[in-house]
Amino acid sequence: MNGSSLLRTFSVARKELLHILRDPQTLFFTLFVPVLELFMLGYAINTNVRNVKTVVVDHAGTQESRRLLEQFENSQDFLIVSKVSSDREASQLIVAGKARVGIIIPENFSRRLESGETATILVLVDGTESSIAGEAVNVSNAITLRESLIRILGDRPLPVEARPRILFNPDTRSANFFIPGLMVVMCQMMSTMLSANAIVREKELGTLEQLFMTPVRRGELILGKMTPYIFLTLAEFCFIAFLMWSVFRVPIHGYFITLLLVTLPFVFTNLGMGLWISSRAATREAAGQIAMGTFLPSIFLSGYVFPIDSMPWPLPTVAYFFHTTWMIDASRTVILRGGGWPELWPHAVVLWSMALAALVVGSLQMQKRL
Repeated sequence: MNGSSLLRTFSVARKELLHILRDPQTLFFTLFVPVLELFMLGYAINTNVRNVKTVVVDHAGTQESRRLLEQFENSQDFLIVSKVSSDREASQLIVAGKARVGIIIPENFSRRLESGETATILVLVDGTESSIAGEAVNVSNAITLRESLIRILGDRPLPVEARPRILFNPDTRSANFFIPGLMVVMCQMMSTMLSANAIVREKELGTLEQLFMTPVRRGELILGKMTPYIFLTLAEFCFIAFLMWSVFRVPIHGYFITLLLVTLPFVFTNLGMGLWISSRAATREAAGQIAMGTFLPSIFLSGYVFPIDSMPWPLPTVAYFFHTTWMIDASRTVILRGGGWPELWPHAVVLWSMALAALVVGSLQMQKRL
């Protein structure tokens, strides 16, 4: 690019920056909404199941049954909210949603233990929420197994004992897992929507044709319009990372500059998608609807919410065609696992390839429309 070309590109970028500063709606969407979503989702999303509302029916009423119930309550996974006298009452509370788990201890519980027979308790679990149901079943099985081992072995040590060690997130905090991915999702939404609206706004105002009547070329127009959003997105990404570290206490184990270098092609890919959306949409409302249609598959198939390895075939293969998948994994690699370039160079290669493809396709589509 020669000096006059750079000057024209700078003029377009300055014009776009003035549009942003004079548009309260764009400023609100750019600066406030991602931070608001960070606080809402950062505090709301919690995969650690605790204090599941539990109703108890203790037909035995003995010392053994009370000790077993204390083990359920001391686990902090179960919160006994009601003790009733009949199985029917327990079922009604579960149906009404006032309890998620029902523990029913039969009348002959202690007698069967004393005679050396198997004593069975009934655990009713509300299966409408799979995460709560799975945790309730696992913990109840663990408690009864522990009680059985104590009765069989007494004070003798276990023949085999596992000692798990959780790496990178020893406290299993949900914020440590979700917020590094949430940063990527908000970065994608903001950069794609803003870049798409930048061109569509000119269409709505009827000024796009006027811009092409000036000496500004198509490439200079695209580059000038996209430049402010590159810096805005990176600045917002850094600000969200600062809030993640300072407010949510998520430690960054790797070099943040490495993550920024990987984020750059990710932002370019989003801008290319925004260009493609702007070539298909005539209004900002239509651009928003098309953008949402691209967000949802990439978010749900990227491993942000559901593990990719748990998806049925062929979805794990499809997931790696989304740039969000590579960026979320890179974010967690740097922030949680402390990874660097030896682990991230494949991500950078894939993201730069996707960025070049998205920018080329977006630019060509825009050129065909005009």
